[in-house]
Amino acid sequence: MNAWPIEQDRLRAEIVRVGASLFQRGYVHSSAGNISVRLDDAQGGGFLITPTDACLGFLDPTQLAWIDAAGVQRGGARASKTLVLHRRIYDAAPAAHCVLHTHATHLVALTLRGVWRANDILPPLTPYQVMKVGHVPLAAYGRPGDPAVADAVAQWIEAAKVPLRAVMIERLGPVVWHDSPSAAMALLEELEETARLWLLCVPAPTPLGEAQIAELRTHFNAPW
Repeated sequence: MNAWPIEQDRLRAEIVRVGASLFQRGYVHSSAGNISVRLDDAQGGGFLITPTDACLGFLDPTQLAWIDAAGVQRGGARASKTLVLHRRIYDAAPAAHCVLHTHATHLVALTLRGVWRANDILPPLTPYQVMKVGHVPLAAYGRPGDPAVADAVAQWIEAAKVPLRAVMIERLGPVVWHDSPSAAMALLEELEETARLWLLCVPAPTPLGEAQIAELRTHFNAPW
């Protein structure tokens, strides 16, 4: 018999589904990447997070780490080394219910070649980037699990004039958050595909103009 509330079962299954989808389509590889979900009181409180060094393509729902609100592990395998990063995002972004971190190829390549700006790794290229992703600043490199990286991500969130949904970590990959695992996955996909477009286009394309962006704000509440 499972030691967690039955209300956790759906979320555990959703984390496994999203991890497998990302792996099968090449958005994550090997044991890179991690997923967490915030739990409400009926689900036991705290959050679930994938285990350290787990392959997202082959997750075991019973081995997902269950961390309570005080940061104490209540079940599952040892939590991801990025636990501090996830907790800092949940603290800084109260609307976040899922945090997803990958080592997405084109986004990492972008940081190696050089991002557009430190406060925006990509210019506004497509309407869906502006509507679904918004601004994505760059956090300086730190070793995986370094609390300084978590602090840098939280500082970007807290300083933003428009709520952020993603921060890029130099040489490591994007961390995105949304109200569900499927929504966070869709955001990650849009961000990675925009980075791929930017890297493929030579010469560099002209960004959307302010009038075009203003129209997207008016009609779709775009976070830009």
